[in-house]
Amino acid sequence: MQVLQRAQLNRLLAALPASDFARLSPHLEPVSLTLGESLCEPNKEMKHVYFPVDCIVSLLCLMEDGSSAETSVVGNEGIVGVSLFMGGETTPSQAVVQAAGHAYRLTGRALKAEFHRGGPMQHLLLRYTQALLTQMAQTAVCNRHHTLDQQLCRWLLLSQDRLQSTELIMTQELIANMLGVRREGVTEAANNLKKAGLISYHRGHISILDRAGLERRVCECYEVVRREYARLLPREVSKPSTQADQTGNE
Repeated sequence: MQVLQRAQLNRLLAALPASDFARLSPHLEPVSLTLGESLCEPNKEMKHVYFPVDCIVSLLCLMEDGSSAETSVVGNEGIVGVSLFMGGETTPSQAVVQAAGHAYRLTGRALKAEFHRGGPMQHLLLRYTQALLTQMAQTAVCNRHHTLDQQLCRWLLLSQDRLQSTELIMTQELIANMLGVRREGVTEAANNLKKAGLISYHRGHISILDRAGLERRVCECYEVVRREYARLLPREVSKPSTQADQTGNE
């Protein structure tokens, strides 16, 4: 598949005017990202940014004792490497591939050159950063005030939005690290959703069986984040159809 065609699957790249994309396209490098791969280490200067296509990257805060918690998730709606164009160069966070797939890599130098032109790319990246900050803030609120069942629903829905698939490959240990909780808590929350017929789970494979049910069970944090991304970015990622939608269209 040509770079131009694949890159259009990332919302930020797809939103660029043809002339701007043509200028950037020669610098985009298609890469395959593996589960658990680190794209950014704490307090180390990033050399590249990444535009996910069909993968998910988690931004994590790491503690001195080795524990971690996810602050936000990035998929085909965004970019990994905000610190580069915001002028900070480094970040205390770590960026880890949560779901393997493909992305486009761009050197920091090329991104900065495009950003400082002051055109559509700059506007897109600034609006995306606002949406990302909303997700980070809402994640902090959710982790403080809502149940683990609700947090897991939020995490599953955000992940599915970015993968556009009902299948997620994710161990309970990795989910626990993302949510910053004990594995036993994730096991209990996952079992609750499984008993309710919302998901199935087997050996690291999570299948979302009833998205509408997850949306009814999740706290308001998911909708706050979804609306902000839809408002700030050029187009909303289309939701996977629910069983009810499929039935109604038959």
